[in-house]
Amino acid sequence: MIALFSCSNDDSNNSTNETTSSDYIYKGNFVSSSHPTSGIAKISKDKKQLLLEGFKSDDGPDLNIYLAANLSTIKADHIDLGDIKGLNGNYSYTVNNTIYYAKYKYVVVWCVDFDANFGNAVLAP
Repeated sequence: MIALFSCSNDDSNNSTNETTSSDYIYKGNFVSSSHPTSGIAKISKDKKQLLLEGFKSDDGPDLNIYLAANLSTIKADHIDLGDIKGLNGNYSYTVNNTIYYAKYKYVVVWCVDFDANFGNAVLAP
């Protein structure tokens, strides 16, 4: 007789690591601009976290994550969330929960050195 035992159940383990769509109030898919960029951007229900999920982008000098009001005026009207944390994976950024997302609805991968939009996502409810 063979008996197999496990300390964890794959189904329950996955569900604790995953979030449901109700955990987020805004969501958008990245589209490429000057470089290939993909993934999903989400704002948490409490408006304190920006999650980049399944995110991929090219490397570049001095890449930052911006929240922008308009793609044509990114440099003039944005909120800088700081240096990009990685180019392939899931990343979380702390955001001020008073940001007005009807205005700052673009999540942008911005190359500071070349004033270039690598890619962006439009946040929508």
